[in-house]
Amino acid sequence: MAAVTIYGIKNCDTMKKARAWLEAHGVAYGFHDYKTAGVEPRRVEGWAKEAGWETLLNRSGTTFRKLAESEKTALDEKKAVALMAALPTLIKRPVLDVGDRIIVGFKPEAYAKAFPG
Repeated sequence: MAAVTIYGIKNCDTMKKARAWLEAHGVAYGFHDYKTAGVEPRRVEGWAKEAGWETLLNRSGTTFRKLAESEKTALDEKKAVALMAALPTLIKRPVLDVGDRIIVGFKPEAYAKAFPG
């Protein structure tokens, strides 16, 4: 199986739940903290193409709420990807890269499907 990488920020409650699930189910993974390490714009573009930029963009977080109104209006994929690359905390957490696809957000049933048995 390809290497599993979980992307997010260390102190996020959802991240903690996702990492706990992976550990409890014996799934080895690497952790990429994009608050400290950043995230490449190309990777964000790829995620947006795969999952949809609307799915990837975290509109409920404080970072989005603090954006200028001009940045929030008329959002399209190009503008959203640029914002997420510049401000990685705008990316919904976690993004779990399981090699052949990504899972955005934490839903135990989606993780169970990705890692059966």
